[in-house]
Amino acid sequence: MTGESDSVASTTDPGSADVLVLRKGTHGTPIEQYADALRDRLPDLTVGLARTPGEEREAIETASFVTGMTLDEDLLAAAENLDVFACAYAGTGHLPLEALADRGVAVTNASGVHGPNIGEHVLGAILHFTRRFHVAGRRQRRREWRHYQAHELQGSTVTIVGLGAIGQAVCERLEPFGVDTIGVRYSPEKGGPADEVIGFDEEAFHAALARTDYLVLACPLTETTRGLIDRAAFQTIDPNAVLVNIARGPVVETEALVDALRSNWIRGASLDVTDPEPLPEEHPLWNFGNVQITPHNAGHTPKYYDRLADIVAGNARRFAAEGSDAEFENEVLP
Repeated sequence: MTGESDSVASTTDPGSADVLVLRKGTHGTPIEQYADALRDRLPDLTVGLARTPGEEREAIETASFVTGMTLDEDLLAAAENLDVFACAYAGTGHLPLEALADRGVAVTNASGVHGPNIGEHVLGAILHFTRRFHVAGRRQRRREWRHYQAHELQGSTVTIVGLGAIGQAVCERLEPFGVDTIGVRYSPEKGGPADEVIGFDEEAFHAALARTDYLVLACPLTETTRGLIDRAAFQTIDPNAVLVNIARGPVVETEALVDALRSNWIRGASLDVTDPEPLPEEHPLWNFGNVQITPHNAGHTPKYYDRLADIVAGNARRFAAEGSDAEFENEVLP
């Protein structure tokens, strides 16, 4: 932090600030960094950080523009003048959306913040299984110099479920590798960066699975996507295929996944999310040599608060100029 930033942080009353930042951080990064990033981008507005539960309850009573990771119903009830809540996560399913809608509060999210880092995570996972680095790792631990067969990504078919900011980032990063891509989205008529775009129609989706080498899940958890990758999907997909899940655990039926791995219905799986989560110590998924598990870590990036602040600062400027009539980037509600 600069000396100027420290001075602003120590003198700005959260209750009188143009933008109120709530206290919960993410990825182990201090929330002060987010507040400072907003201050850097909003020199003409005041940014206040409520650092304790008491400060949050007091400051939110008069705040009109609030940003944070979460907002529970108790805190919302104390927000007498709230017009905008800028959620610091891409997903908003944890928010009291009905209550926010009833109050007429505009809600935005952090869509787009994760594109580069999760795109790189997916590419790394695919290359991990293509070149079978997990096999090399086992042999290195045994000090065993013995060749093994690998695969080649070029010419493969990668199916990406979800063509939002993350799915698009995955497509862009795959482009130089000479693969065919199939995108799956709710409105296939919108097209996208994939070579082919289909909807969630079961027949079309299973036809895509039958020619898929790498299946990337990058979709939100909805009624349509919950349990999308079930026993029928695992029995349909090419047995040499690899599953990469950076969406939400329940998009995949866990028992069906375990059976698929045991029965060699798929070649492997890279799981950044699981169901249940955290994955219990005794769970069988820990013990498969062809399963890569990361602890919901694909979203981590040192650029998180900077990218988030770019979005939120722009919306704060619009709100300051136009009030609740402003059109906001990444608006979820209304």
